[in-house]
Amino acid sequence: MKEYAATGIKNIAVAGHGGAGKTSLIEAMLYRAGQIDRLGSTAEGNTVSDYDPEEIRRTASLSLSIVPCLYGDQKINLLDAPGQFEFEAGLHEAIHAADSVMIVVSGKSGVTVGAKKAFSLAKASGRARLIFVNKLDRESADFYRVLADLKAAFGAEVCPLVVPYVEDHKVQCYINLIDLKAYSYDEKGNAVEVPMPDYEQRLEGLMEAISEAVAETDETLFEKFFSGEKFTHMEFITGLHAGIKSGTITPVFCGSALELAGINLLLGGITEMLPSAAEMAGLTAEDPVGNAVSVACDDKTPTVAYVFKTVADPFVGKMSYIKVVSGALTPDQQVVNMTTGQTEQLGKLCFITGKKQEDAKKIPAGDIGVAAKLSAVTGDTLCAPDYRVKTSAAVYPVPCHTVAVSAKNKGDEGKISQGISRLLEEDPTLSFSVNSETHQQLLSGMGEQHLEVAAAKLKNKFGVEITLAPPIIPYRETIRKKVKVQGRHKKQTGGHGQFGDVWIEFEPCDSETLVFEEKVFGGSVPKGFFPAVEKGLQECMQHGVLAGYPTVGVKATLVDGSYHPVDSSEMAFKTAAGIAFRAGMEQADPMLLEPIMAVAVTAPDSATGDLMGEFNKRRGRVLGMNPASESGLTVIEAEAPQSELTDFVTVMRQITQGSGSFTLRFARYEPLPAHLAQAIIDAAK
Repeated sequence: MKEYAATGIKNIAVAGHGGAGKTSLIEAMLYRAGQIDRLGSTAEGNTVSDYDPEEIRRTASLSLSIVPCLYGDQKINLLDAPGQFEFEAGLHEAIHAADSVMIVVSGKSGVTVGAKKAFSLAKASGRARLIFVNKLDRESADFYRVLADLKAAFGAEVCPLVVPYVEDHKVQCYINLIDLKAYSYDEKGNAVEVPMPDYEQRLEGLMEAISEAVAETDETLFEKFFSGEKFTHMEFITGLHAGIKSGTITPVFCGSALELAGINLLLGGITEMLPSAAEMAGLTAEDPVGNAVSVACDDKTPTVAYVFKTVADPFVGKMSYIKVVSGALTPDQQVVNMTTGQTEQLGKLCFITGKKQEDAKKIPAGDIGVAAKLSAVTGDTLCAPDYRVKTSAAVYPVPCHTVAVSAKNKGDEGKISQGISRLLEEDPTLSFSVNSETHQQLLSGMGEQHLEVAAAKLKNKFGVEITLAPPIIPYRETIRKKVKVQGRHKKQTGGHGQFGDVWIEFEPCDSETLVFEEKVFGGSVPKGFFPAVEKGLQECMQHGVLAGYPTVGVKATLVDGSYHPVDSSEMAFKTAAGIAFRAGMEQADPMLLEPIMAVAVTAPDSATGDLMGEFNKRRGRVLGMNPASESGLTVIEAEAPQSELTDFVTVMRQITQGSGSFTLRFARYEPLPAHLAQAIIDAAK
């Protein structure tokens, strides 16, 4: 692949709601650029950017893929981000590595939650933004309705540069507002200039809005606009470029990826107006003592790069997707991993197009490439040994849905953690742990579909089949009243026998562990046996009398007993203590406790009523509501039993139409209602 300078490279994240046509748009751009000779489709599973078996099976993007589009004298790295909320890690990776974000909106569905999320994240990350309204070939598509929704959602910065002319509910041609020329398209996407339609009244308003937006970018242009003069083509391009770079203008293009309509205008707009890597790829890093350091995107400066994505390939090994900020990466170069402090030797470097790799002699500043078999992981900074700085890593959403995993086939148990550790390198929104109490292996992610795909990858890549099941709820047992019981152990075996006799008072207390005291008078139980009694009780606390769950909130006081000078031993008193424990728990009105989780849901204001009702259905309680940092959103603080939240992520997304999110943390234990406790006890037996 030809080497491009940073001034000729544009890194663009392609984001939006699932089903908006992002992958099809990338396919159309590649076709118009002459890089492919036929259009693939997601339905047929033959597109360049969706190549994973699960993506083909589900006809949707599930992870970030990179497709360079070579157009004119520029290299446009298109980062195809998943649109489904459960695979949000790909969106964060794409925007972290991109300089601009192209948000694809369906002309039929309009401004959906996925578009709003992408726009919000792009704006918060300081990325330039562009909107493409796709699918205008559909019967119910309405560009001007969508444009009004875009302005309502994103404000006055939305600026249409290409608009359709519609007659009889069908697009007749597309109008480039900068040149005031109209184009129709043949089946291969070739543009044919046609006479301008009679659209004068609407065009005047649109042109006035563009001119005003351009005038705001420069004092000279503002004076010219104020005096009533018209801008030249170059003044329009210069002003739009400045406004897009600063974030005050978000241009809107439109067309149809399937019909290849408007694609040439989009590619032209990208090459002329979007900022290059040289303008946007620089960043502020930290030196080893924490001072801020400005890193410019320049080939002639020391190397600084960061890993923004990792892929675990069973054949090639680990593949690190790298964005080079300054300097360049070359094979056999030595770089320092600023996370570990270790020096790494670069091996094979390549440029990637979907699943195809092409060897690279050099990855220059501003460009994106792949290094094989590095020990670096996502978020690590790689830099020249004599210029050590650390870049900030992307922030990913926290996993909110957990399942228990187990091997489907005997003998695969040991392979599970090994395979999942490779998946964790790929996906920062997955987490894995082993519950020391239930001994279950727990896999957490963004939702049911996310974890199903993780299981499928585990099978396809590493040959390990797993089953997913709801995790065991870690209930507890406790008592409600004070009792005094005897534990007596006597056994004659022919030689020395076994004898231990204790009287113990059990009562409720506020403690997670056993509180043990002794109030023995007159030496009825020798002091040397006190530790054995306590140890016997501690062991019994691990398995309660109702359903075998750990017992908490118990105070045990050894008050009396007896011993035999020959037959008494530590083991005998330990056994006697266990007998007393079981008898005491049964008499002390035992009950089950369930874990209560603190839930913080961030959701649109319109969904708060339904969510509060949902918490009531789940035996929860709402503690309060506070406005979120983003307008139009509310944070609901609530508590609910863990057992009632196993499918909450799915229901919450349905209620909020995908725009909500939530976090969970353990709060405390509370008594489980009697009518529910019996079912747990019966199941344990």
